[in-house]
Amino acid sequence: MSGIDLTGRVVVVTGGARGIGRATATALHAAGALVAIGDVDEAEVIRTADQLGVLGAVLDVTDPKSVTSFLAQVESRLGRPWGWVNNAGIMPLGALLEQDDAIVDAAVDVNLRGVLHGTRAAGRVMTSSGGGRIVNIASIAGCIPVPGMAVYNATKAAVLCFGDAADAELSAAGVRVSTVLPSFTKTALLDGTHPGRLLAPIPPETVADAVVATLRSGRRRTVVPRRLSGSLLWPLFPRPLARLLRRATGLDRVFLDTDSGRAAYDARIRGGST
Repeated sequence: MSGIDLTGRVVVVTGGARGIGRATATALHAAGALVAIGDVDEAEVIRTADQLGVLGAVLDVTDPKSVTSFLAQVESRLGRPWGWVNNAGIMPLGALLEQDDAIVDAAVDVNLRGVLHGTRAAGRVMTSSGGGRIVNIASIAGCIPVPGMAVYNATKAAVLCFGDAADAELSAAGVRVSTVLPSFTKTALLDGTHPGRLLAPIPPETVADAVVATLRSGRRRTVVPRRLSGSLLWPLFPRPLARLLRRATGLDRVFLDTDSGRAAYDARIRGGST
């Protein structure tokens, strides 16, 4: 694979205990990186770290003090991070007018503020040590508005714009900020939903491979899978075309019509986990 060799480079993955975060940590470890994973779920992050043979520690991305403490542990055990993957995120679903304030606040705190806190903490270290790479995990949901996930759409759109702005500001200091936009992925975030054949979810390992490639290349935006790169143009579509495409793909209902299989995930994110 072309690009920077990751061997011996310290790379952090937030929300690394499960899903895309775990798959990314696995791929980075295989690429020779010195990997540290952080997650708010202490038992799960320690279990995953032990299984993968990487450093694991508690990290609440919504709390700047927790981010600072986690970063200090990484520097003490592995050295200064060269790479940082802001992956932690939650996806509350449901009718916009019926979602309670607590879950809306949680989504903004984890999905957006968590990315800001991580980028600022990592950026300070990287600008003082010759540069580095930051990858933010957004979603094609940041480009394609979908009924039933308006809050998630908003946070991921913000992450996309934030990444571009941070890259413009920090690149002169040798820090590249990139954004990976996965399609629907086979993780707990989709529990209780039924996207259908046209929207078939991709494996988290596919997203992980794209994250590793982005860290190597510094590419500003990467859509996964690449065949959906046209989704970046969705905001330019006129309303009738957007409505037609949502109906044709089932996006007009799929995140409103969830079933009881989502209960465990909803309970987990309401309990503060990712």
